[in-house]
Amino acid sequence: MKRYIVTLTDEERAELEAMLAGGKSSALKQAHARILLKADSSPGRSAWSDSKIAEAVEVGTATVERVRRRFVEQGLEAAPVRKPQERPSRPKTLDGRAEAKLIALACSPPPGGRKAWTMQLLADKLVELEVVPAVCDETVRRCLKKAN
Repeated sequence: MKRYIVTLTDEERAELEAMLAGGKSSALKQAHARILLKADSSPGRSAWSDSKIAEAVEVGTATVERVRRRFVEQGLEAAPVRKPQERPSRPKTLDGRAEAKLIALACSPPPGGRKAWTMQLLADKLVELEVVPAVCDETVRRCLKKAN
């Protein structure tokens, strides 16, 4: 038995159909809109089973269940979009202050006996200056590329 029953109002149905007709929304939003339309058990409508919806929309049944649940718990605004991460997967190695020090260091003259800074030299210098406890040369490269 379904725990989360989707019952769309006429306005919600019209909004979802407009999202599909417009063609401007992402494929994910369109798939979630199709799920909600097919799961609608409003009076006069017969809701499809989760497995039938999953097959028609080409998603897993777990996705159908999650979209229905999000609609019932949080409303139409939350249902067609992916749930935002509560926290980033990995904290940033270089924050704004560390990035500024890196850029200043990269613009300064290279150490004695060198023509230019290498990514590894910059990474080692950041650790030596205790800007960060550890950083790899690839992180330094990406930061400098972004700043350029």
